[in-house]
Amino acid sequence: MLKQISGTVLAGFLTISVASAQQASDTTAPEKASAVTSAKRVETKRYMVAAANPLAAEAGRAVIEKGGSAADALVAVQTVLGLVEPQSSGLGGGAFLVYYDAASQKLTTFDGRETAPMEATPKLFLDDQGQPLKFMAAVVGGRSVGTPGTVRLLETVHRKYGKANWAGLFTAAERLATDGFEVSPRLGTLLAAEGDKLKTDDATIRYFFDDGGAPLKTGTLLKNPAYAETLRTIAAGGADAFYSGPIAQAIVKAVREAKGNPGVLSLSDFANYRIKEREPVCLAYRALDICGMGPPSSGGVAVGQMLGILENFDLKGLGPDNVESWRLIGDAQRLAFADRERYLADPDFVPAPIKGLLKKEYLGERARLLDTDKALAKDAVKSGEPTWDHALLFGRGEAIELPSTSHISIVDRDGNVASMTTTIENGFGSRLMVNGFLLNNELTDFSFKTHDGSLPVANRVEPGKRPRSSMAPTIVMKDGKPLMAIGSPGGSQIIGYVAQALIAYIDWGMPVEQIVAQPHLINRFGTYDIEAGTRAEKLMEPLRSLGYEVKAGQMTSGLQAIEITDRGLAGSADPRREGIATGE
Repeated sequence: MLKQISGTVLAGFLTISVASAQQASDTTAPEKASAVTSAKRVETKRYMVAAANPLAAEAGRAVIEKGGSAADALVAVQTVLGLVEPQSSGLGGGAFLVYYDAASQKLTTFDGRETAPMEATPKLFLDDQGQPLKFMAAVVGGRSVGTPGTVRLLETVHRKYGKANWAGLFTAAERLATDGFEVSPRLGTLLAAEGDKLKTDDATIRYFFDDGGAPLKTGTLLKNPAYAETLRTIAAGGADAFYSGPIAQAIVKAVREAKGNPGVLSLSDFANYRIKEREPVCLAYRALDICGMGPPSSGGVAVGQMLGILENFDLKGLGPDNVESWRLIGDAQRLAFADRERYLADPDFVPAPIKGLLKKEYLGERARLLDTDKALAKDAVKSGEPTWDHALLFGRGEAIELPSTSHISIVDRDGNVASMTTTIENGFGSRLMVNGFLLNNELTDFSFKTHDGSLPVANRVEPGKRPRSSMAPTIVMKDGKPLMAIGSPGGSQIIGYVAQALIAYIDWGMPVEQIVAQPHLINRFGTYDIEAGTRAEKLMEPLRSLGYEVKAGQMTSGLQAIEITDRGLAGSADPRREGIATGE
């Protein structure tokens, strides 16, 4: 039977001391979270599901309990998440999945990223003077909406690895949509903060606001009959019922007729959408293989680069309380982000030197830049020169990724493992609602700039292209077998969240309930972001003395981790959100 044990926390700065009230979204951090005290540890013998909402996790658990696989459980978890946590993911978005199939002992990845409409041009996010639009001006409305990939991904993976009947996997979400569910504290808080940004579309106004025009409060019973009908349609007709017919027509109409900011999505974009099965990106770290998602996600490469640089240093000996550990971690991340900005984009459009970026010798060269006792100077943090399979050079782009998204980790009774990060991008996506679900604003993950001087930007908008992402669903392998499934939401901070959790687990020996609850310290572009309200703030002055600009603020991770041990499974959900790990 399921066993839950309260998590403990380490002594020293990693102990989180203050539990502040959950804060809501804004334009600079759409998904803020509370500081937390600890996470719950869950131990099971046979299977486990970790997701960002208890109703979603329970839906996945019920599927596996009835004999379903991890692939089956993903369908149930995602469809419930899209209902109860609509601001983060859903049918109108996309996802990346890393999947281990126990029968074949094969690890693979599925790219369900949204695509740019075929009518889109590199100038999609430029104004009449050729200047980049303000971010929210680009987000709200139809301009930012890409062709959704989540529904096709779920069907593709179910057909390959599913055991249960497809139609039955929608039952939990359909029942909740019909009978109603209580608005959670997280959703209620975020709705209160959204204000007028959610009042640009009639459907979102009707759904998220009461008759007096006030956002729905926590605890309100919310029903979504339109979503229930959409689920019934997909359950009966499969993904084709989403990518053609009335649902696709309604999405295209909403996008192209969006008030003040219409988009160019078309029915042909839906008809031509395909899931890409890709090889995982793996890097050896301390005798383990860290395997994640390759481009168009930058997550797997950037996490791999960070760890590959840090393998040259004794983080275990330095320990988690030592400011020197965080100097190395912060600057390793800065170097990885410099390469990310120049080289990584949709591989079907832009050849990327992935092997070169992860080559041990190259990362050793990058590590030598950290042989100092101070923060790297700004002009020292630039992209390197990895070996290429193709001789190409790209400019630096400008893409803004704001924290939202959700993550699901699953291990079923047969040993299949799923690690899926799923998103509609910004909190509440494009703010357009169709047939009971929100549409994504993924196209704003492209660079708004088309060129850096005379060099084209790798991640610029192009017809049919998939925007670069930071999502980093990860499976850790040991001797060819899965050891852990982990991932997180959080925009471009995802890379730091996942890498930090892996360092805590591998180098510092922390259990799962501590790696998901530890306070965050992340440095992507030079400023060291420190999670406010935590003991990590004690490192602010030591980091400043090393030459860093330091800023404290709310940092919403949503780590979901499941460890596979000789005794069974141990899992935990990030306490900054509302998730749980559950199983048997």
